[in-house]
Parts: sequence; C-alpha cells; structure tokens
Amino acid sequence: MPNKTPFQVDSKVLKKYADVFIKFALNQGKGIKAGETVTLQVPESARPMLEPLQRSVLEAGGYPICRLIPEGLSKSFFELASDDQIEYNPKKMLMAKVEEVDHFVSIISDFDPLELAGVDSKKIMQRSKAGKFYKEALFKKWDSGKGSWTLGMYATQAMADQAGLSVEEYWDQIAKACFLYEEDPIAKWKEVYVEIDKILDYLNSLDMRWVNIKGEDCDLNIYIGENRKWLGGSGHNIPSFECFISPDWRKTNGWIKFDQPLLRYGSRIEGIELEFKDGLVVNSKASMNEDLLKDMLAQKNADKVGEFSLTDKKLSRITKFMAQTLFDENVGGPFGNTHIAVGSAYKDSIKGDPKDYTQEEFDNLGFNESMIHTDIVSTKDRVATATLADGREIVIYKDGEFTFAK
Repeated sequence: MPNKTPFQVDSKVLKKYADVFIKFALNQGKGIKAGETVTLQVPESARPMLEPLQRSVLEAGGYPICRLIPEGLSKSFFELASDDQIEYNPKKMLMAKVEEVDHFVSIISDFDPLELAGVDSKKIMQRSKAGKFYKEALFKKWDSGKGSWTLGMYATQAMADQAGLSVEEYWDQIAKACFLYEEDPIAKWKEVYVEIDKILDYLNSLDMRWVNIKGEDCDLNIYIGENRKWLGGSGHNIPSFECFISPDWRKTNGWIKFDQPLLRYGSRIEGIELEFKDGLVVNSKASMNEDLLKDMLAQKNADKVGEFSLTDKKLSRITKFMAQTLFDENVGGPFGNTHIAVGSAYKDSIKGDPKDYTQEEFDNLGFNESMIHTDIVSTKDRVATATLADGREIVIYKDGEFTFAK
C-alpha cells in the first residue's frame, strides 16, 4: 500500500491567514501602514507560514523582519545551562529591537508540545524571570499606543495529537475559527468585531462592582474595582471572541475548577483547581504536573488574578479542545467558556488612557504586575451575575451567552 501523502495546507488558505494578521489584526484591527516595520517570529515547524506573511507585509508597504526560530534546542539548554547562562539575555540587542520594530507577529507552533516534560520547572521560571525586562519594555511601548502585536497558530501533527484530533481536523478548526473558508475573511472579522463592540458597550454601561460566576465547577467572586473597562476585539489574538477585564485582584474570593488541560512551559497540566481568599491563591491542585502549577504560582504576584473573561458561544466557531490556550480561551461549544488569568493585568483595561496613570496609581487600583500571565479555561455551564453600585444584581451571562444579546 502506498504511503499516504502528508497533509498540506492550501496555499490560498495560508495567504488569507497571513492577510488577516498583517492587513487586519495589527494596529488594533486596522492593519499595518506603509513604512512600518514588522517582525515575523515563526518556529521551524511553521516554516510554510513565513512566505505568505512576508508577502502580505510587502503588499501593505511595510518592512518585514523575518525570524525563523529553531526548535528542539530547549530541553538540552535547560539540562546543560548554568544559572548565569539561564539568566543571560542580550539586553542591548533586545532593547534596540523594542525601539526599532513597530509590530510583532508571533506564530505558535510546536514539533513537540511536551519537549520540556521532565525539566526542572524552577529553571523554566528562572528563564522567564530573566526576560521580564524585555516583556515590560514591549508592553510599555504598546500601552503608549506605539506599535502593536498579534498571535496566531500553525498546526502540526504533534499539536493535533495533544488535542486528540487528526491534523486535518485541527486545521479545519483553525480555518473555521479564523474565517479562512470565507471569500473575504477580513470582512467577516470586521462583522464579528461589531458584535463584540455591542457586548462591550453593554458591559461598560453597567456600573459593576462585583461579578460572581457560579456553576458545578466554580463559585468565585471577582471584584471589578474602580476605573475599569471591559475589552475585546483588539486584534492582539487571532482568533479572539472573548470579552475580558482586568479586575482589582485584592478582593477575589471563592473557588474554581478548570476542565480544560493547560499546555504551558513545554508540559501539560490537568485537573487544575484554585481557591482564593482576599485576593490570593491559598490552595491549588492539579491531577497532572501539580509541581509545575505550584512553581508557577510561587512566582512574584502570580497567585493573583490578572484577567477575567467570558466568551459568547454565538460568535465562536471553535468547538473542540485544541490543546493551545490561544484557541481554548476562545472556545464556543455548548456553553462558551469562562477563564481567568493568574498573573499580570492588562493596563488598557483602565478607563481613559493608560499613559495618564503612574505605576503607583495602577498599584493603588489593584492592577496586578507579574512576569506570569497564564489563562486557565473552563467550558462548564455557569452563570455570571453582576452586582451594581446601587446593589442591584443582573445576570449578564448564562447558557454560554451574554443575556442582553439573546
């Protein structure tokens, strides 16, 4: 019997995908401008994505900076590197990149999603901490309105295996979620953003103080805090259907379980449970890789909520577990999804312009600051009830939908 020809993504689909990133997602849903520089960060396993991305940048009049990232080196690095080597970063080079580049496109792809399984998680945290200065510099630039970033995904067989799908099924989910079967995916994305804006207008019209999410897997009270606004439809992630907010971490109380596995730091964590008291994670469990979960939460301010999010199932075409947070935090299915991120908050969740606030003011408002930002997802049925400033309670989300939009 002849060998089956390996699955290949249609070149027209990849070009549409690239156009969504370059001509839509960047610049907060407006696409790049002529003369802007764009770094294209593409892993080896996503090599076929690099040429259409470069083509889209050139068509838009931009300057592509192509970075093909080698894979298969991380495990040996952590096994061999000393503490000094783990913590080394070429600071001058990285800060020059922050200054020079207008936009970043990062493609998530793995030839082996579990490459770092068995590596000491403390070393992984050590490496992440060493790069905190670079992350902070990038977000300071982006928060000031200079430049933008977006994330996307390129599927491999190994990624599909983690999700229990064939690579064809996995790519079908990507194509449906990103509207790549449409004649004009960008036009469809603009329609979706109009619907997201309607939801955001409604949520931001409510003078919320608290949101309680309750279901068989959770009973969690989120304190919204002062000067907050709900966000969504920014172009930062493709796909993105969620509506989210960075709450005041200091009054989070309750418990939540997550039915979706988390693939993070080259490992898989399952059966995550968190309990909060007065803003802090006081108990944490996992049925797989609990040590990694606890090491992550032990990092500075990683035991606090940085984001709370809800996804309306009517918007999302993602119906399957994808074993990648980018898609799993946007899943639709029967009940949409609820997720929180532990770690850093989004400063653009402040009312007004983030540039008008000092770090001390952000701290006083309960915006968390951490090198960690990890989204953890549940797709179980739950009800979200908002308590308003006047004491009224309004159900804002039920059966996987925002109630006002039913």
